[in-house]
Amino acid sequence: MSRAPLAIVALLAAQASAVHAEAALDAANGKKLFVKCALCHNADSPAAKLGPSLQGIVNRKVAIVAGYAYSPAMKAASLSWTKQNLDKFITAPGKMITGTKMVFAGIGAANERADIIAYLESVSAPARKPR
Repeated sequence: MSRAPLAIVALLAAQASAVHAEAALDAANGKKLFVKCALCHNADSPAAKLGPSLQGIVNRKVAIVAGYAYSPAMKAASLSWTKQNLDKFITAPGKMITGTKMVFAGIGAANERADIIAYLESVSAPARKPR
């Protein structure tokens, strides 16, 4: 019996582990970068600040956080906050949704946006019960 199939399985397992570790590092860096966003948004609490809470935002429909007064433009946007839409919005909020209340100019660095989105995804995941 050839050892090639075992080597392939080991290689794939190592790659999957590396991808998981990379995602964890991205979320950790994203938490640090989120300081810019935290002036106006919470990510670890459902409470609104100047802007709506971003807790649970990944794949959530736009403009549905109760208790926050969204702009008419944001209310009219019929989309969900997929990772792609978050990336586009964080790049240039006013260009994606003209008339948004968000006056932040945006983040040009793709790697920083990806890390922030990884962090938002980590706080969007449902909490796991301890075993």
